[in-house]
This record gives sequence, structure tokens and C-alpha cells, in this order.
Amino acid sequence: MNHLQSQAEGGFTYIVEVVDRNGNVSQRETVHNLIPGEGLDHMMSVVFKGTAQVPTWFIALFEGNYTPVPTLTAATFPAAATECTAYTPTQRVEFVEGSVANGAVDNSASRAEFTFTSAKTIYGGVITSSAAKGSTTGVLISAVRFASPKVLDVGSTLRVIAGNSLVSA
Repeated sequence: MNHLQSQAEGGFTYIVEVVDRNGNVSQRETVHNLIPGEGLDHMMSVVFKGTAQVPTWFIALFEGNYTPVPTLTAATFPAAATECTAYTPTQRVEFVEGSVANGAVDNSASRAEFTFTSAKTIYGGVITSSAAKGSTTGVLISAVRFASPKVLDVGSTLRVIAGNSLVSA
């Protein structure tokens, strides 16, 4: 660690649920993310250099058997991870965060829901600044591989609660 860096831990934690067509939750897990370099640079630039904030973030899913790496970017995500687009709504699902309190923020009051239009196996997700499915623009601030793949049938739903916290160590 560079002697100019302070110790801090943080990042997104995801709670993921698979819900069948009848509303039954068949799987639930909690998993911690990776904040790629692009996301870390964006956060530092907003706080310390006056870079414009992103007004709206979006959650996207991937169906490739892929493990996120620190060099993942919004530009490389769709191809590297094989972005899944077989769900409604028509764009990536908005991450609607609540108030910031005690160094944390999440979307638990407005969880992201993806209803599948084709049977898919989902390996993980990201949070990015671009709404369009398959977009290679914007900033990628979080990437996560689920502990186990999520198998979804047509009409089933994947629910995602994501939260970010920062704790001084």
C-alpha cells in the first residue's frame, strides 16, 4: 500500500433472489462486489476533482461464465461478460437509491426487478451509468459474480438489492 493511501473498506453488497412465476422465492444469496478501476477513478474524480456526478445508475446482468476483473469497464462489459438482454423492462433496470446514512446507501426501498422473456442462466451483474442494453458507453462502478449461477425460466424474476458502504478502518 502506498504510504499516502488511507485504509478504508467499502463496496457494494448484493442481495439476489430468484422468484418463480407464482411468486415463490427459490434462491436467495448475499454477495460482495468488485469495484473496477474505472469506478474507483470516477468516485475519486467526483469527490476531489469536481467531475460531474452521474445522475442515474442502472443494473445490468450477464449470462457469460465470467469472473469480473479490475480492468473491466463499461466499454468492455457487454462483450467480456456476455450481457443478458432477455428481460423486461426494455432497458437496464434503474438503481433507485435511498438516502445516504452512516456511510451507506442502497436500493432496498425500490429493488431492481428483471422479468425474463427467455430461459437464461445468470452469473452476475454490474452497475453502470448507461441505460441502454448492450451499451459500451458510460462508467461501470460495480461488478459482481454471484456465488452460484441463477437459472431463470420465462416469466420468472430476478430481484436485486444493491448497497454501497464505506467504512474508515
